[in-house]
Amino acid sequence: MKITLTILLVLCFYCTFSQSSLNKTAISKAQDLESQVIEWRRYFHEHPELSNREFETSKKIAKYLTSLGMKVEEGVAKTGVVGLLKGGKPGPVVALRADIDGLPVTERTSVPFASKVTTEYEGVKTGVMHACGHDTHIAILMGVATVLSQMKTDLPGTVKFIFQPAEEGAPAGEEGGADLMIKEGVLANPKPDVIFGLHISAGTPVGQINYKPGGAMAASDRFSIKIKGKQTHGSSPWNGVDPVVVSAQIINGLQTIISRQTMLTKEAAVITVGKINGGVRFNIVPEEVMLTGTIRTLDTTMQNMIHKKVQLTATKIAESAGATAEVTIQKMVPVTYNEPSLTDMMLPSLEKAAGPGNVKLINAVTGAEDFSFFQEKIPGLYFFIGGQPLSSDEPEVTLGGHHTPDFYIDESGLITGMKAMLHLTIDYMQKKK
Repeated sequence: MKITLTILLVLCFYCTFSQSSLNKTAISKAQDLESQVIEWRRYFHEHPELSNREFETSKKIAKYLTSLGMKVEEGVAKTGVVGLLKGGKPGPVVALRADIDGLPVTERTSVPFASKVTTEYEGVKTGVMHACGHDTHIAILMGVATVLSQMKTDLPGTVKFIFQPAEEGAPAGEEGGADLMIKEGVLANPKPDVIFGLHISAGTPVGQINYKPGGAMAASDRFSIKIKGKQTHGSSPWNGVDPVVVSAQIINGLQTIISRQTMLTKEAAVITVGKINGGVRFNIVPEEVMLTGTIRTLDTTMQNMIHKKVQLTATKIAESAGATAEVTIQKMVPVTYNEPSLTDMMLPSLEKAAGPGNVKLINAVTGAEDFSFFQEKIPGLYFFIGGQPLSSDEPEVTLGGHHTPDFYIDESGLITGMKAMLHLTIDYMQKKK
């Protein structure tokens, strides 16, 4: 019995030492690579491409992963890239994901690597910008790939690097993003046991990591409401049915679904009308108005209830005015759901990456992420890293939020992302080998 216990203690010590040694080596390599990761980030920031159009971005990623000796697959979900790194020891398959697309936003920052790219988006001339930090995600994952490829003989498992296009949504009439990658087999041959993803945050201090077990980000649904009235001269609205006035009443009615009919103490929910189209001339009551918007929910029961209420509210308000309303609701992205047991298991890894006191439990976010499609198939953990400067005295830079022309990230936050992904990968492999 004493001999058996001694052997077990020795094995336990060896495993702990081995894991600690791997982590220490990985973090040392990551720190040495930090300036290169920042250089990559600046390149991608200066050369952004829109969803499903990330042609040059994916070429650069694929070329680099190939140079690391990986098996690389290109053209997944149109422009996605997948790299496979097989460790020298048996173990689980860990997937790491970064999104790669930019946005139709004209950059207004004064950084020397600001985007000057222009294009036409849905008939409108616009700039193109990495206004949400996907450039940092690419650079971080390329850095992680570099480090792990240098350690592959000691890795107890396989890493699948997923560089995903069209997270912001495919162009009209096209498929794209995580959902299409899954359809095309990204979670097969081999199937990952787990997937990790991150998002940099302009509103979170550099060095901090935020996380939320369970529903972390909202489901995103798109709705449209076509209101049909009766056209007439603007001087005599009583001779027609005014869909503009009806649309205003419907917009107000939709807000009462949230403020008066939804249990917001359970979970947050949002209905936003983002676009109104109607009319051609100042003195004509038009025949038709179209409303388009988004619904954000963190609970499936609440989601279904709100969908029914939107239908009921719009059609009945229109009916009361003598108009009609046709409601279409499209489910776009499910809830980003962090498996609670996985989150608990990997929390120490995040704490090692950020340091004591720098990992914060947060409330759910009503933004949406198509990383959630991966989480529907395999357990996943999605978290946030800080990109807000610790000091606000940034020269010649106006700090801005996500999806704005002034979006800005402090690049010293990238190393935290690298450390987090490395600790998560190595620790998971050691725990599951």
